[in-house]
Parts: sequence; structure tokens; C-alpha cells
Amino acid sequence: MYVLFTLLAGLAILPFLVYIRFPYFLHDLRYILSGIRLSTRIGIYSSRKPCYTILDRFLDRVKRHPHKKFIIFENDVYTYQDADRQSNKVARSLSQHAELQEGDVVALFLGNEPAYVWLWLALAKLGCVPALINYNIRTKSLLHCFSCCNAKVLIAAAELKDAVLEVLPALKEQNVSVFILSKDCDTGDMESLADKIEKASDEPLSPAPKTNLTIKSPAMYIYTSGTTGLPKAAIINHQRAWLASCMQTLAGVRADDIIYVYLPLYHTAGFLMGLTGAIDQGITVVLRRKFSASQFWNDCRKHNVTVIQYIGEIMRYLCNTPKKDTDRTHKVRLAIGNGIRGDTWSEFLQRFGNIHICECYGATEGNTGFVNYVGKVGATGRVLPLLKKAVPFALIKYDTERGEPVRDSKGFCVEVPTGEAGLLVAKITKTAPFTGYANNSQQTEKKRLRDVFEKGDQYFNSGDLLKMDEEGFIYFQDRIGDTFRWKGENVATTEVTDVLVMLDFIEEANVYGVKVPGHEGRIGMASIKLTEGMEFNCSATHEHVKAYLPSYARPRFIRMQSSLDVTGTYKQMKVKLAEEGFDPSVTDEAMYFLEENEGYIPMTKDIYNAITEGSRRL
Repeated sequence: MYVLFTLLAGLAILPFLVYIRFPYFLHDLRYILSGIRLSTRIGIYSSRKPCYTILDRFLDRVKRHPHKKFIIFENDVYTYQDADRQSNKVARSLSQHAELQEGDVVALFLGNEPAYVWLWLALAKLGCVPALINYNIRTKSLLHCFSCCNAKVLIAAAELKDAVLEVLPALKEQNVSVFILSKDCDTGDMESLADKIEKASDEPLSPAPKTNLTIKSPAMYIYTSGTTGLPKAAIINHQRAWLASCMQTLAGVRADDIIYVYLPLYHTAGFLMGLTGAIDQGITVVLRRKFSASQFWNDCRKHNVTVIQYIGEIMRYLCNTPKKDTDRTHKVRLAIGNGIRGDTWSEFLQRFGNIHICECYGATEGNTGFVNYVGKVGATGRVLPLLKKAVPFALIKYDTERGEPVRDSKGFCVEVPTGEAGLLVAKITKTAPFTGYANNSQQTEKKRLRDVFEKGDQYFNSGDLLKMDEEGFIYFQDRIGDTFRWKGENVATTEVTDVLVMLDFIEEANVYGVKVPGHEGRIGMASIKLTEGMEFNCSATHEHVKAYLPSYARPRFIRMQSSLDVTGTYKQMKVKLAEEGFDPSVTDEAMYFLEENEGYIPMTKDIYNAITEGSRRL
């Protein structure tokens, strides 16, 4: 009897002992089982001839629940069946007027609206590949997007017609057909499309042959900024599209959820983790043109939203809104995203209630990623030994001054100890490939690190500094190189530099990102050397950057220097300048601040204090 009692007592306290030794055991087990199920599912999709795509998933959803709400946009509601029929009309119009063939690339240049979804579905039905272009870019960058993915057709929103007109002669030289989403068009080299769609039948076309379609075939191109200063077209094949879409499953999204998508559809987060992830789950999407802090919770309450997406800045904006008695009056239970700071994370939960935040890490073109499925505040993911074996990665020592990894006496990279920040690199293998950038072998090669730990190996260079603690939680630290992130967008310093030196009074420019207290990422700053005998023109500089750069890429601070320091290999020195930041007391030379309504004005200590204290918004 005593032995039996002892045995039962031991069994009773066993879960407690397991919890003490392995506090995240159940979380880990659930995540591993989910990962195995998803891998098996994608393996089945891959084995089909042709492979099973997200379009196929959508069509299955249409058959399963045709009358379920799919898209809620402003005052309009579209069911899964409505979306199917609308995309049929678009497909018929493009088939007739754009003469598209299977495999052709079509560039989409528009903001968040249902037409974006119909266009993508239509192109998938025609066997074409969409290129999702950032609607903020202009001129040189916009043209570059066509050359790197060989787009045959451009479809643009009516409100972006002027941006298209700026590059229309060059587009015609490349034989690009241009369609504007309006019912009429008075420009001879463009065609209207909305009127053609309106007249088209909503009956389905004969299915595209898809004879050569595999899981490795391109599903779309998503553009990412890089050190070249011009957008690069990351090749998203069907496998990568599925992996990103399945993020909702890993985060715990259910079939009865309603997701709020306001992040731009030209981004991986908005399109794959948001839209196509919702299709995979068969759920309803509340689509909004742009983020609005003042309307965010009103939208959530109005549409019974249960899942939201975010980037770090969004959470901070929400926390900065005036407090209300209704802050916890909503049905949101899950937030999926990346880039939230630990202090903002805690403040958000305290104010808006028990919302599970699923922070994740990944790059559009990268071959690895992490998920903080536990919900530990501040961490961007959790690393299991099993995961590291399946997809090998490492955090290696990086010399920020030299701009390269530290190597030992044998020429191999050196891993950082636990708790120290290092450059994330992920081994390129068959199971974790790096597909690179379309028609850009030079930039593709730059992202490959060779002979990292042994001769002949290859690793993907993430360009990000991360650190890992003893429990296996991983934390984002910073970005390296010539790209920084501000307001959820990547800013290429060389692109901004090229724009600045177009001004005749600027001889040289060194662009970098600087930290601002209370803000995620880094804000743009430029140190410039003036052309001899010329003065800095505040208004001309303001008008120039407004014309050539999106708002998030415009330098908010400009520092004058008599000469710009370079390394022995003539690389610009950025680290010291970035550390000194925008404090006018660090230099005797002039410094300017970009006040959006006034232009560049002299930087003062009062402005500096107001920014660092948070009383002046950026």
C-alpha cells in the first residue's frame, strides 16, 4: 500500500517536475507537431502533377463555402464565390486584351483594394506570375523593377497614372503594355481596364495547361531593398509561398477567425502571411487601404476582428493614442508580426488586454526563420536543437568597421558565445535553398557567404545581428550594411545617396540610419560635403527629395562636413557618424532637420530635446 501511494504521489508531481526542468515543453511539443504536419502537407502538395498551389486552395474554398465572407473592404462585402467570379472577369479581360501567355510576368502597381486580389487570382488562373511593386517608388526605381523581372504588362491604379506617365516612354521602348484601372484613358500609349472588366463574362476560363508547374516554379516576385540602392526582385516560388502562408497555422489561427489586413499587399507580411494565409485557413479578411491608429480599434470592433497583423512601429503608434475606456472592448485574441520592442510589447498587453503576440523573424528572400510561439516578451523566436539540425544556422562574429565577418587563422568564421550579438547566417541546402533575385546574379552572389565553417560550404547572409539566450530564445539586435529600416520599410542608403548628389551644390553624400529613443529601426540621416563655392539650399533639397524619394526614405537630418571619411578601400565610414546621431552639440558644423510642412530648417538643441523626449513626432 505504501509503495502504491508513493508511486501515485510520484506520478502526481511528475508534471510539476517536468515543468520545472522544461518550462516550455508543451509549447515546444505543439510547435514540433504543427511543423511536422505542415511539412507533410507541403510534401503532398509538391508531389502532385502539377503541384497544388494557393490558387487551388482558393478554388477548393469556393466549392466548400461559396457564400462565406472573404473580403470586407470599406462598405463592400465579397464572398469567396464573388471573388472567384470577379477574378474570372479580370482573367477574361487580360486574356483578350493583353495577349498573355503562361509564364508571363505582370507588374501590379496599386494599393490595398479588392481589385488587387482579383488581379492576382486572375493572373494565377492564366498561369502568369505577378510582380508586386511598391506603389511609393518612382522614376529610376520603377523602371528597374521591369528590367529585373522582365515584366510584359503593367497594371496600375488610376491614382498612380502620373507616376506611370513619368516612365511611359521608357516602358514603350521595352514593349511593356500599360493598363490603368479606370473606365477610360485619354493617353494613347495606355489602355483602360476597368471598363473591359465590367463587360466581361464571369464564367471560368478553360484551365491553363500548367504542364511545367512544380513547387519550385515562380509564384510571384516581391521586391526588397538592398545595398545596390535599387529594388531587387526576390523569387518567391510556390514552396516559399506555402511556407509563408502557413504562418497563420503555426500561430494558432482558427477557421472561425477574422483577420485585419492593413499592411501593404506588395509586402510578404501583407500578401502571404495575411491574404494567402487567410485563404489557406478559409477565413474572412478585413482589408484596409492604410493603417490608421485612430480607426484601428473601431474597425476591429465593427467587424469582430479576432486576429491582427503588425510591425513594431504599429504597436507603438497604438500605444501612443489617447487612452479610452473602450481600449479592452474588442475580440482580438492574436497578433502576428515582427519588430515589436520589449517595452512596447509589455505596454500593449497591459493596455489592450490578454492578446497573444506571436512574434516571428524572417526575410523575404531568406532561407530560415524563427517563431516566438511561447510569447516570451522581447524575443523574435525560439530555437530548438531539432530545428537547428534540420535548418543549420549560426550567429557569427562581425566586424562593423570593416563590414565583414571575423575569420580565424584558418580563414573560417567564428560563432559568438551565448548572449552576444552576431550576424545570422543560414546554411544553403536542398531543404533550405536560397533562390536569389531575378536577373541579378551579382546581388544574389553578395548574399552568399562561402567557406564559413568548412571549405565549400555556402550560407545565406541575413544582414541582421541577433543574439540568443541560454533558453534558446533569439532576439533581434540591429541591421548591418547599407540598408536600414524605418516605419516598416527598408531604406537603401546608396539609393538615397544617388538622389542627393543629383543636386549641383552637393558634391558627396554619406547616408546612414540613426537611432531615435522610443522608436523602432533607424531614421535616415545624411552627412554631405558641399560643392566648392556653393551653399546649401534648404528648399531645393526638400523639393528634390520629395520628388524622388518616398517619405520614409527622405533624410530627416542633414549634417554638413568639410570632408567625408573613408576606409582604406574607399568605403564610407558610417558607424561613428551613426553613433553620434543627430545631436547638434557633437559638431560645430551646421545640421538641418526636415520639418515636413516647412522643409529643412536649422537643427537646434531644443528640437533635439523635443525629439528625444517624444514631444515632437517623426
